[in-house]
Amino acid sequence: MTGKSGKKVRYLLASGALALTAVLSACGGGGSAASGSGGDVTINFLHWRGEDVKALDTIIDKFETANPTIKVEMQTLPSDQYQSTAQAKLSDGSVGDVFASFPGAQFDALAKAGVFTDLSGSSFLDSFNADLIAAGQQDGKQLAVPYQLVYNDPIYNVKLFEKYGLTPPADWEGFLALCQTLKDNGVIPIAFAGADIGPGQFMNTMVMNNEPSDDIFEKVEAGEAKLTDEWWVKTLTQIKELNDKGYFQPDALGTKDAAAGALFVQEKAGMLASGSYQLAQNAAQNPELEQALLAPITVSAGEAKYEGVHTSTFMLAVNSKSKHPEEAKKFLEYLSQPDVAGEYANATGQNVTVDGVSYDSPELKVAEDWTSKKTLFQPRFTIKNGDNQKAVTNSIQAVLGGSTPEEAAQEAQAVIDQNLSKS
Repeated sequence: MTGKSGKKVRYLLASGALALTAVLSACGGGGSAASGSGGDVTINFLHWRGEDVKALDTIIDKFETANPTIKVEMQTLPSDQYQSTAQAKLSDGSVGDVFASFPGAQFDALAKAGVFTDLSGSSFLDSFNADLIAAGQQDGKQLAVPYQLVYNDPIYNVKLFEKYGLTPPADWEGFLALCQTLKDNGVIPIAFAGADIGPGQFMNTMVMNNEPSDDIFEKVEAGEAKLTDEWWVKTLTQIKELNDKGYFQPDALGTKDAAAGALFVQEKAGMLASGSYQLAQNAAQNPELEQALLAPITVSAGEAKYEGVHTSTFMLAVNSKSKHPEEAKKFLEYLSQPDVAGEYANATGQNVTVDGVSYDSPELKVAEDWTSKKTLFQPRFTIKNGDNQKAVTNSIQAVLGGSTPEEAAQEAQAVIDQNLSKS
């Protein structure tokens, strides 16, 4: 396959799995198959960020120019499909020579399945902030390299806050008062995507100062703590309080991500319960928006341990079943160069874990300001079992639907108990 047709493949793959099947069949094999003459090799890059395809195509073109014997085909899947099907797709090495993993449940499952190549000792690891790539380690080995740095803190409209004399509050009473001021002025306090991503995002800042220890969800999965304990019931109670007081938009439980985002972009809502990954997307839709991040503090100011939540995600790895591991590592090494990582960051609006990167957009600088704050790694991603993770987020949806916090916690704990009985 020539470089020209390889580029065409990348655009086809971005549009869906059917295109992948057709193109790879025409090439005579899977993504890892040898390609062309003269020892050329084609590797497949599998991930879920379809919105990054344009930026990555430019980077891949430059990589192929610098490494003329290596071609990179790129395949993307929707994030929910990626979480459910990636392991099966990666298992024989036909796709995903280089692939991305979510932290938490997916990373743990792929590690148990032996899909990761051990990257420990690779020289390109020196390009990264050592603390931020710890999420890709297991049993003393660096199995994946988190590429993106995300702050899972709600976004707020700076101009609206200034208009009503509001500043990010330091305690729960202050947060409630802020929400009431917005509501009194006809502004939805919090746009909340209760039908899909909202519970999994908002739970992190809501629980960060309520939880008795940073490893509380690990203790829950080990049977050493319960969701029916005070810390989780309190978290559900506070989420229910926000809903009952009308601080979410009507029918928050039925609102999907795009609809919640639209309320914020149209400046009908003062806050959006998502994270820094959405800053660039919001700015593209409304260039007049001035945005910043805040986290609700659910305790008194003196009891607060954390100011917000971070996640190092989009964890890049080399498939242990790859037929071309050295070429795959070379591509990963290329992505790790500060100038390349900077090009990716500025083109996609995503902060990265690579040191020495210069950010050139207001949205990236907003997130960069949070590097000096005390943040906790996303609690949801410390839940290793996918069913357990779903049970936790379902309990949030349950209280939005009318269940009491105690009932919702009990239902979630029943799932945990069932999984514990299987282990």
